[in-house]
Amino acid sequence: MPLSPEIVDSHCHLDFPDFADELPDVVDRAVAAGVTRMVTICTKLKNAGTVRAIAERFDPVFWAAGTHPMSAASEPMATLKHLVDLAAHPKMVGIGESGLDYHYTAESKSVQQESLRLHIKAAQQTGLPLIIHSRDADDDMARILREGMQDAPYTCVMHCFSSGAELAKAALELGFYLSMSGIATFKKSQELRDIFAAAPVDRILVETDAPYLAPTPHRGKRNEPAYTALTAAVGAEIFGMSPEAFAKETTQNFDRLFTKAALWSAK
Repeated sequence: MPLSPEIVDSHCHLDFPDFADELPDVVDRAVAAGVTRMVTICTKLKNAGTVRAIAERFDPVFWAAGTHPMSAASEPMATLKHLVDLAAHPKMVGIGESGLDYHYTAESKSVQQESLRLHIKAAQQTGLPLIIHSRDADDDMARILREGMQDAPYTCVMHCFSSGAELAKAALELGFYLSMSGIATFKKSQELRDIFAAAPVDRILVETDAPYLAPTPHRGKRNEPAYTALTAAVGAEIFGMSPEAFAKETTQNFDRLFTKAALWSAK
């Protein structure tokens, strides 16, 4: 029996070197902790084969692929055909992560925006949810997401949401989801917790972003999917719910957004 309520880690990076020597153990610990599914994210398309192989190797693992905004200027520009072709894989469940990062890579704003628009088109064409990374780019992000919706509908999750209240409001108005990471557990993150508290609970996901952003009490150490429940416990407090009820709610939200993963799991 799992040690915690069953839950989903909607965003992790199991292909990163941090896990290379113990990947089976990492997955086993996650399952033992109640994590029924994990989505491992490909951030550079040249690594898609490696990420896909992890999803094929482990039944609870699904995958998504895109070009991370911090790599948009150094990697070849993705093509719509390439993303659509990757999406044909039965366990490929999302487009991204893509987005805008002006904190470290503001000099590549234009190419990041071009890449983001292409990923939006891929989400529209495939019907898979767009997975967004946004840092210090709230105004441009809100504008581009709105412009994309004017062209054609698509679904989206704001991964590891840690931006401002206005971007949260814009995303929610578009029907998108906010994903809660370990940042929400940090002592100085009350403003972020308040933003989540103002959102509808049926638009909330949880994630680790492992190996990054380990939740309290593991902050500063390597994160892993087994720690999803630690972030979810804080989420339950934010929404005044029991851990079991919050886990059930966020799992239902995941299934509603990541429909391909939900259908696979129902087989």
